[in-house]
Amino acid sequence: MNKNIKTINKKNKKTANKKVIVTGGAGFLGSTLVPSLLRGGYAVHVIDNLISGKREHVPKGAILHEVDIRDAKTLEDVFKKIGGGGDTSDIHCVFHLAALPRVQFSIDNPLESHSVNVNGLLNVFEASRKAKVRRIVYSASSSAYGDQTVMPLREDMKPNPMSPYAAHKFYGELLAKQYALHYGIETVCLRYFNIFGPNFDPNGPYAMAIGKFLIAQKEGRPLTVTGDGSQTRDCVYVTDVTQANILAMESKKVGNGEIINIGNGKNISILNLAKMIAGRDGKIIHIAPRVEPHDTLADISKARKLLGWEPEVTIEEGIAELKRLNNIK
Repeated sequence: MNKNIKTINKKNKKTANKKVIVTGGAGFLGSTLVPSLLRGGYAVHVIDNLISGKREHVPKGAILHEVDIRDAKTLEDVFKKIGGGGDTSDIHCVFHLAALPRVQFSIDNPLESHSVNVNGLLNVFEASRKAKVRRIVYSASSSAYGDQTVMPLREDMKPNPMSPYAAHKFYGELLAKQYALHYGIETVCLRYFNIFGPNFDPNGPYAMAIGKFLIAQKEGRPLTVTGDGSQTRDCVYVTDVTQANILAMESKKVGNGEIINIGNGKNISILNLAKMIAGRDGKIIHIAPRVEPHDTLADISKARKLLGWEPEVTIEEGIAELKRLNNIK
């Protein structure tokens, strides 16, 4: 393992046995967040329907509840049981990761995408309210920015969603603010940029071009770049995103629906990403461009101020680690 990619969140007495819920905890980000929470001493409950998540991503020590977040009644019953069912709850935090995070899928299947990303989201917030959860950390998305003419992207910019998925994630931010305002649940929204790392879904947006490039290189196929490859992306390693979630759970500076960018603070062109993965022997081909934001770059000053968070893994270190894990020279 790269020396800068660290195991995070060591156990301490303050976190011991605090109950947390991770929706979508059997997915890509959950596969790093859940083990980290366990190492920190939290009592972790995972809620996942295992349609895209994998059972093997849920480590021993975490309790898996195989529930679809669209099933409001079952979800509320599970939250109530975890919380003890009394007038007060001992659920310290809910990390809402569960979603159908695919832009093109949301365009092709707007009703199904909406049912998970909006209806399911509301069910999680309602179950949290009824179970008297202390705080919700909501997985938002930088896709809410859409195409902007000014970089870096700041949280006070006017959102410009360019897909149903982006609109869904932006709606979640609005809802988080309302639940903090009207129901007294502490909420915070983390706007993820392009997350990459082990256990990525090669068909999902988090993998972005990186996942597809790694698979193509491993299989000896050309790496496919859309357009001229000059479009840039801010790529942040999954362990850094995990650390941001844990800090968001405990920070005393948030709780009122704050929106916080979680990115690397640096970006890289898609063509340079391809070259980094292909090395000397790989081949790169270009295909027609597609409709997408040309650039993303996170202003992470708010994350530094409110969470005390700083990314530790560079894009070069993260790619080197993934190449090592995939036996790519």
